[in-house]
Amino acid sequence: MLEYQNLFTRVQVRTAPDPGLPLEDSPGARLGTGTFSYLAGKFGDAQFGPIYLGTAGLFSLLFGFLAFEIIGLNMWASVGWDPIEFVRQLPWLALEPPPPQYGLRVPPLNQGGWYLMAGFFLTISILLWWVRVYRRARALNMGTHLPWAFASAIFLYLAFFFQPLIVGSWSEMVPFGVFPHLDWTSAFSIRYGNLYYNPFHALSIVFLYGSAVLFAMHAATILAVARLGGEREIEQITDRGTAAERSMLFWRWTMGFNATMESIHRWAWWFAVLTTFTGGIGILLTGTVVDNWYLWGVKHGLVAPYPANNVLTPEQQQLLRGRYQGTAPDSFPSYVAPQPAMMLDSTALIAPADSMTADSTKTDSTTARKTP
Repeated sequence: MLEYQNLFTRVQVRTAPDPGLPLEDSPGARLGTGTFSYLAGKFGDAQFGPIYLGTAGLFSLLFGFLAFEIIGLNMWASVGWDPIEFVRQLPWLALEPPPPQYGLRVPPLNQGGWYLMAGFFLTISILLWWVRVYRRARALNMGTHLPWAFASAIFLYLAFFFQPLIVGSWSEMVPFGVFPHLDWTSAFSIRYGNLYYNPFHALSIVFLYGSAVLFAMHAATILAVARLGGEREIEQITDRGTAAERSMLFWRWTMGFNATMESIHRWAWWFAVLTTFTGGIGILLTGTVVDNWYLWGVKHGLVAPYPANNVLTPEQQQLLRGRYQGTAPDSFPSYVAPQPAMMLDSTALIAPADSMTADSTKTDSTTARKTP
């Protein structure tokens, strides 16, 4: 007798591939007839395809391919079209945004123009994919929870576009690259006084970790009652059985409160959506409303100030407030570091050798006369 394992699926059903529901009021047709994968069947549904792209999906892939090609070819050109160096340095290669002196003007291609073009194509690709997800949900008579959750992630992505528009410089945008975009994250946080003191950044981290905890709790609970039919959650929602009763009883005994077989998914949806939504708000406030999150935290009692070992003048405090303080949104100021105080040439203070000899002689003679 076969035993059901809840870590991976041991029994896989093979039959004719399911083509899915008939398409109604949808342009085009499905691609392929469907096939099966033994490895995929270990972790999920073993059937691959058929897939439906539609107009929005097709153009989304087209614009995404253009963005991918622009980024990849610019990275390849940066190493002299050497394929070996391209593969070796790929994690460190980047397509950088325009430099600060261009502000919001359109720069030459080799000075950030390719970056703006790739970003435009990538944004169009993402938005068209959202349209595809929304249309597929409506065509299948589903709720639109998935496209609106996807929209929250797109909001965070677009926040990195609107924030440079507000502060007035394309150079604030995130470079395309693995390590370069991580370096940008660190530099962005330092430039605006440490994002850890941004309350919306903190909320985003709370919802991120909370999503991981909720996902782990829900997954472990369902796997624990899978032998009692707990994975058939729709049945457990409409007609609570042994699996639902035991799982809810476990959490009620453990922490005094339990979600239901339905509400746990609502909890998980809101935590995931608020992760990116609060993060996007935090990005939009950075450099626009608040130009130094550390000083903001000190002002509002969020963080203790550093010991006052060095008292700063008002002019020095202004240098800590951020790059765009008091500037027009259509310009990018040039930062001029304060010049150090003029130092006197020490060699000019050295007396001539002959005068030193005369003075030393005079001093010696005077000392000799005063000596008893």
